[in-house]
Amino acid sequence: MYLCTMRMGTSVRLKLVLVAIFVMVCCLSYADDQRLEQTLKVFDEKVDVAIANDFLDQLKQEGFFDEPIRFSPKERIDTVKQQVWYWAAEWYYDRAEYQQAVNYASKAIPLYHFGVEKSDCLSLLAISHIRLGDYQEAAEYAKQCYAIDKRLDDPDRQSSSLNTLGTIYLYANLPKEAEKYVLRGIEMAEKTGNTARLAVLKGKASEVYHALGNDEEALKYAESAYEIDKQAGREAKAAVRRAQTASVLMGLHRYEEAEKALADVIPFFRKSDDRQNLGISCSKMGTALLSQKRSDEAVTYYREAADIFAAIGDMANEVQARRGLYESLWKSDPDAAKAELDRFNALKDSIYNNVSAESLARYNAEFGNDWLKQENYAERSARIWLMVIASVLALAVVGVFLLMRRRHRRQALINERLNTDINELREKYLQLNTHYDNMVHTAPDAAGTEELNDQDKAFLTQTLTTINRQIDEGRVNVDDLASDLCMSTSQFRRRLTALTGETPQSYIQNIRMQKARHLLDTQPGLTIAEVALRCGYDEKANFTRAFKKFYGITPSDYQNGHRA
Repeated sequence: MYLCTMRMGTSVRLKLVLVAIFVMVCCLSYADDQRLEQTLKVFDEKVDVAIANDFLDQLKQEGFFDEPIRFSPKERIDTVKQQVWYWAAEWYYDRAEYQQAVNYASKAIPLYHFGVEKSDCLSLLAISHIRLGDYQEAAEYAKQCYAIDKRLDDPDRQSSSLNTLGTIYLYANLPKEAEKYVLRGIEMAEKTGNTARLAVLKGKASEVYHALGNDEEALKYAESAYEIDKQAGREAKAAVRRAQTASVLMGLHRYEEAEKALADVIPFFRKSDDRQNLGISCSKMGTALLSQKRSDEAVTYYREAADIFAAIGDMANEVQARRGLYESLWKSDPDAAKAELDRFNALKDSIYNNVSAESLARYNAEFGNDWLKQENYAERSARIWLMVIASVLALAVVGVFLLMRRRHRRQALINERLNTDINELREKYLQLNTHYDNMVHTAPDAAGTEELNDQDKAFLTQTLTTINRQIDEGRVNVDDLASDLCMSTSQFRRRLTALTGETPQSYIQNIRMQKARHLLDTQPGLTIAEVALRCGYDEKANFTRAFKKFYGITPSDYQNGHRA
């Protein structure tokens, strides 16, 4: 008896210790959040480089980026504000405070000119507006994002933008419009071999066909997306796909199977503190139970979902959870049901005051009813014209060559030697552009000029050569780079940003990532650690995080997928 009592006492003490640890961790996390918000408030009141560096250091400690972002005292103030406000928006979005994310991203976006960073900021604005239920605003930002990705000629980023557009129209109850964006996105993702993006788009296709009432087609896409993420070992993503499969199963009236699938994933979302997907899955579980006439059980899940969505400000999903609560409570507690109906109507009015499906349809008409069809036609026409021009040029070159050969043998020999030298230089130049994703050619667009002069071309070529040498030497440093080019750091930063629209850190990061992809594509025998070292990373973990953030897939998954 004494031994049993002692064991019970030990168990109670252990639980108390665990609770105390949990409370301490929560308090520390809350304190960190408070400190970040306070630092950001001070920066907004007085824009200062030291305050900006303090804010970015705190974000690095939270794991938002693997390499520190630091500003010199002479840094352009617009660049400082741009970076601080963008990362503040990312931080608020990560905390599911979507309105704050919109506020800070809106402050940052006018400070960008062109390029990947502006596209990222526009994408953040689009998905934040989706969460807030403002679909017309979301569509406008997503459209701008896609236009930049199109100019960058980046199929992977284009597939991401198309997925965002598809999501907007799906949530606005226009699934037929969503279908064309999602299917085009799948085509782009299949070209790039990005399995993570492909799974996301196939999951979205499942939702689209479910909304269209074609649940057999929806089930095929849901199961395909689940298998892609499961085989890649992406446990969290596979859980999301499993929840999407549950929705389709309910459309097919297979409620017990749907309930089982949701029962598998809800504990996972609780454990990982994924509030968004937990709320969605709880709402779906409520529907599965209600369809089996188990109203009392459904109430518990609908209420948890409604509370989650209310807390994070996701009106689009909250309105569905409130409707489920109303239907579940109607027989057992009419007064409570009436209260939920009032909340449902208030939310619905709020959402459709922002944008109705009808107004979004009008916006889509302005955007172009046959936009994708026109785009495909334009691409085909451009390819035909390029082939014609190439043929004409080829004939012209042959004609000139024959004419020169007939006129003077000696001149022909000289021309042959010159052509050999030019071809060697052209091959080196094309290899450089292939490795680094045409970064020199995108610079004119970024600066908003039609053509670079010889000095600018020489500067960018020398910059690329120097960065490549630094990477090979295992040191990548903006100050050293500027010194090698016989410039001050601030002078170099201003000139590079003016020509490319990117900060030196972003420019260098793009080069490192393109070199990493080139090595993975052309030298499959290299280990990830060896690729990391060749790209200037001392730590494999830092390289993996940077690669995944840039491409949306780990280098190991990319390497395996590429070999397959």
